[in-house]
Amino acid sequence: MVQNSSLIYLNNAATSWPKPPEVLEAIKQSLSLPVFGSGRTTGSQGEDYLTLAREELSRFLAADPAEQVVFTANATDSLNLLIQGFLADKRDGNHVLTTRLEHNSVLRPLHEYQRQGRIRLVILPFEEGLVSPHSVEAAITPDTRLMVMTHGSNVLGSVQDIQAIGDILHDHGIYFIVDGAQTTGHLPINLRNLPVDAYVFTGHKGLFGIPGTGGFYLRDPESVSPVRFGGTGTDSFSLLHPRGMPERFETGTPNYPGLAALAAGVKYIRSTGLDTIAAKAERQTEYLVNELRKTPTITIYNDRPSLPILSFNLAGVENDDMGFILARAYGIVGRTGLHCAPLVHQVIDQGKGCVRLSISWFTTDEECRIAASAVREIAENADSSIGPA
Repeated sequence: MVQNSSLIYLNNAATSWPKPPEVLEAIKQSLSLPVFGSGRTTGSQGEDYLTLAREELSRFLAADPAEQVVFTANATDSLNLLIQGFLADKRDGNHVLTTRLEHNSVLRPLHEYQRQGRIRLVILPFEEGLVSPHSVEAAITPDTRLMVMTHGSNVLGSVQDIQAIGDILHDHGIYFIVDGAQTTGHLPINLRNLPVDAYVFTGHKGLFGIPGTGGFYLRDPESVSPVRFGGTGTDSFSLLHPRGMPERFETGTPNYPGLAALAAGVKYIRSTGLDTIAAKAERQTEYLVNELRKTPTITIYNDRPSLPILSFNLAGVENDDMGFILARAYGIVGRTGLHCAPLVHQVIDQGKGCVRLSISWFTTDEECRIAASAVREIAENADSSIGPA
């Protein structure tokens, strides 16, 4: 049996760990002084983490102006605000497009609106992990108003051609919301050039932040109606919520420690180099794919992922059992099941779910070697226990 006394964490597509020391220090510093926020205190002892994080994300994503970067609790929160806000003033029956690659943070809001009779939903297929721009164009009807889709699959690690898809949608006057939860921090994103109307990010995955942070960039603030109202620390005499940005969508006290962590995480990526991070991830993911390919009883669902995600199953072993063995016998933390993306699994594994290993900048080559050896060893033991027919 492969021996390793330390934890090997390969569940970074869910939440990245460990965090850079700079991120942990930023959280500590943010809690060491009273909270500072314009309009919320007379003190000036602390850092304005809200503005700092907004400026860092604006620079990192080429999202101008910075005021149109909005912070929320996470990507799911962002998608709900955008979908509900876009459809709020629309008549019922609008045609909406999405894909079978989506996370439930997209599927559930859209299916709820479909249940209510508010929209007609069409879900587009994928082939080899990709949604064809031609299939998008073929699905458009005169009453198509919205498409919501992922940039990168959290199961297959495939990255969609949102440039081509966005061009098609905008040629038809269709609003385009992109879920970038898996791609932000892994791929270069230039929102000055990409034809998207709203782009969603989360803080706790590739950006090295902590849970409870996320947000979106909105190209035209007037295109989405606010659906939450409350305190903003500005224009407090008015009993109507401010309509200016970013207060239009940000209500209540911000998550200052989370925003401090998010700003520090983005700074860390910029100082390390996104290209450097991506090159290492590509090399290590390719290594894992090539090692697992050596065992014929292992099915890899995308052997050319564009993100550091590897999903697989072992013949004769339930994915939950595989995860249990990896964790208990080898100290390897991955993830099993449907990964909140049920329609992907209907296609690739008949809805049974799979094992997912996902690496980060802090994953070592030795950890990859141990993980590959562990999976192959489990496969060999499973083969020997089954025996000849």
